Amino acid sequence: MTSSSKPPLMALDQALDELLAHAEPLAGHETLPSFEADGRVLAADLVSALQVPPQDNSSMDGYALRCADLAAAGSVLRVSQRIAAGHAGEPLAPGTAARIFTGAPMPPGADAVVMQEDAEMLAPAGAGELGSVRILALPQPGQWVRRAGEDVTRGAVVLARGERLSPASLGLAASIGLAQLAVAPRPRVALFSTGDELVMPGELPPEQMPPGAIYNSNRFFLRALLHRLGCEVSDLGVVPDRRAATLAALKTAADHHDLILTSGGVSVGEEDHIKPAVEQLGHLALWQIAMKPGKPFAYGRVRRDGDAGHAHFIGLPGNPVSSFVTFLLLVRPFLLKLQGARELAPRPLTLPAHFDLPRADKRREFLRVRRNAAGGLELFSNQSSGVLTSAVWGDGLVDNPAGRTIAQGDPVSFIPFSELLA
Repeated sequence: MTSSSKPPLMALDQALDELLAHAEPLAGHETLPSFEADGRVLAADLVSALQVPPQDNSSMDGYALRCADLAAAGSVLRVSQRIAAGHAGEPLAPGTAARIFTGAPMPPGADAVVMQEDAEMLAPAGAGELGSVRILALPQPGQWVRRAGEDVTRGAVVLARGERLSPASLGLAASIGLAQLAVAPRPRVALFSTGDELVMPGELPPEQMPPGAIYNSNRFFLRALLHRLGCEVSDLGVVPDRRAATLAALKTAADHHDLILTSGGVSVGEEDHIKPAVEQLGHLALWQIAMKPGKPFAYGRVRRDGDAGHAHFIGLPGNPVSSFVTFLLLVRPFLLKLQGARELAPRPLTLPAHFDLPRADKRREFLRVRRNAAGGLELFSNQSSGVLTSAVWGDGLVDNPAGRTIAQGDPVSFIPFSELLA
């Protein structure tokens, strides 16, 4: 096939749609203590059996009273009771106030709280009395009162199925009394790299590295990214650049995993064995995407032995930035969908470019940038797919359409790493 007759590269959006169409959520669920569920995806709606807060309560330390009992600022009321958090007060007698503390239930009959900074405590007239209080500023009904059910009403769905749990949502689940949560199962991912040039850090010191050898950086960030997404990871190490070894690794990985994730070996060179090996054991549905960095990306399925179905396969480029970016933009949403998550796409921001990009690329390009003190985006000087320092220096990606140049001040679409690495 000549270069002019090659099929066009697939657009990223089309590739993502097709990839997600293959990602059926994993069956079943597991029940975890709420303390251990951070980052997991809810497998069932959380419905509150109570209202939060359960009754009206004070949001300040101060005095609970009836607004109608105050004729003017400076009015004095007798303090009839003291109410601490966790204790219920008595009905408020007319013309009195209750000393109250943050979180304590409002006594029946009170309709406002005056914070202690707006009140002056007067000494008690005799033994056994709580004294009186001078109200320095007139309150409005409802002032500093948290109403029953203003956070959660009884019967409300407080967290929906498919919600990815955060520290705040774990607190919300606890506020309605849930000590255990049903969550989606962890995707089981087999991870390996291909390449005779790869050396694991610690195997050889830098001064003993043979010509052409490089340390395997992809394995470290890919494993960390998989763990952040709640996956169970089997690290199968480095597979040599030989067809038989590649076939054996794929067969082993397919039997006990939901996804096989590889880096390297998905290009079209004579030593790139992933593509033909996957085709021999299953099939490829996606191959090469019109994005930069990250063109050599592959998706397919590998058959398991017998009638045990298949494992998903995703092959990432070997260049570290290409592998990093394609994982964030394609593998991340795929894994979230396997867990039944509802929110798959990152939320981009529109920010001004504080750089020039005078040469347009024919592919959709993801530029490593970072925000500056002026609120704009600076461009890392070297955008090569092998320069991993750009991903450490930057705090996000500019999503630049194919064929578009950028001038100083142009609005651009910025995807923060905080959205992609959460």
